[in-house]
Amino acid sequence: MSQWLSDLASSHRLQLGLTALVSGGLAITAVIGLQNARRLYDVHDLKDSIPDLDTKHDVEKINNFGGAAISETTEQKDDERSVALARRARLGDYDEDLILEQLARNRVFLTDDGLRKLRDAFVIIVGCGGVGSHAAAALARSGCGRVRLIDFDQVTLSSLNRHAVATLSDVGTPKVTTLQRRLEQIVPWVHFDCRNQLFSAARAESQLEAWSDGQVPTYVIDAIDNIDSKVALLKYCHDNSLPVISSMGAGCKSDPTRVLIGDISASTDDPLSRATRRKLRQEGVKDGVPVVYSTEKTAPGKAELIPLPEEQFQKGLVNELGVLPDFRVRILPVLGTMPAVFGLCVANHVMLEITGYPHEYVIGKVRDKMYDGILAQLQGLEERLAKADGAGKQGVRMRVTSDDVGYLVEEVFRGRSVISGLASRLALARWRKPEGKWVDDRTPGQRIDELPLDALVCMTKDEMLEHEKLVLRGDRRPEDVYDQAVLDRVEARWREERDMKAGWQN
Repeated sequence: MSQWLSDLASSHRLQLGLTALVSGGLAITAVIGLQNARRLYDVHDLKDSIPDLDTKHDVEKINNFGGAAISETTEQKDDERSVALARRARLGDYDEDLILEQLARNRVFLTDDGLRKLRDAFVIIVGCGGVGSHAAAALARSGCGRVRLIDFDQVTLSSLNRHAVATLSDVGTPKVTTLQRRLEQIVPWVHFDCRNQLFSAARAESQLEAWSDGQVPTYVIDAIDNIDSKVALLKYCHDNSLPVISSMGAGCKSDPTRVLIGDISASTDDPLSRATRRKLRQEGVKDGVPVVYSTEKTAPGKAELIPLPEEQFQKGLVNELGVLPDFRVRILPVLGTMPAVFGLCVANHVMLEITGYPHEYVIGKVRDKMYDGILAQLQGLEERLAKADGAGKQGVRMRVTSDDVGYLVEEVFRGRSVISGLASRLALARWRKPEGKWVDDRTPGQRIDELPLDALVCMTKDEMLEHEKLVLRGDRRPEDVYDQAVLDRVEARWREERDMKAGWQN
């Protein structure tokens, strides 16, 4: 036995095995001890983190589920660094060579002088949704020095299909704040002034006021989708000589090749522009406002404004469903690409205007010539009727103007003959034969045609000549010549006009 023990003691392998066994045991003991120590420390720290009932603590730092919020995320740290960088850049602590390198392509295109004008510009964007966000992003990326953002709304989930820079984390935050935060990460040297407000005529003077150093707005962008606010903005800019461009409706549009830039008087195929033009004409503004609009027409199978479900009407006043009075409550189908097209067209126009880059839009001039021609035809028709009525050979003078012609043709009759629906070679004519004394000749040498606008209808030139022969100089009534559909159409057009004017007066 003693010999066996002596052999074991002298065995090198046995000694190594025993050493390993003892070392393993000591290591296990150390690990278990360390884990127990950590557990004790963690429990101690957790208990210390729970405040007493009488201790003041920040109860707002909770997440959406009611739990403790993470004190600071990587994204928050990035945002803080971007804000700090933007603050320094606006104070001049940013390398000018880096700015010029970032704007190198614009600099080559616009020249140094044009880029300088853009960097010195102050642009106000009213409405920061799909159209406005893309316009703001394009202008900021191109180097516009000062940008004021005005919008009362917040980013929603449904905004993300068309907003230029918003992400899921921005849902629930003001659109103006989202734009500034994201764009500062791209162009930290651009100065932003955010107004989380609803634009209104009552606050227009303060919302469109000069920058803090007295610089007046270089350009104003209207990207509002509410008619009353849109008209108030355009009217204020017109009255105060502020350059402005307005975006018409991008909803229900899908063809980017039909998006045009022209005078508001030429935007004839868009419901939003039609309603805006009508109200602006009542305010004395008929043209001189550049707009981005689409000539795309509705057709079977294309998107349309979705009506409210019947159960919503049964619940009561549908106006109460809107976020604000007079704001639309129906769902407007929007293809996400089209607001971007409109917004980029708006930004492009503003950049060309500010920098003086050559461009020209001639659509409105063509329409003006057409209105002058229609007015001349109407003048000739009235003089023929006056002679046929025995009023002498002296001509008559009309109170109807070319502006009136444009309003009747485009707004009331939507650029089409009320008889055939044709849109070419249009004319205006009385609907019924004049009765009684309709020429005012009380002033010697002056004969005034007492022709009210609501006595006129739009038709083609050929239809006008036939109408003159049968109705105006003949013995037949419109009811004897036209079918019920035409008669109903005439009445519907003028009833719509009367209802719209009554709504404006209220």
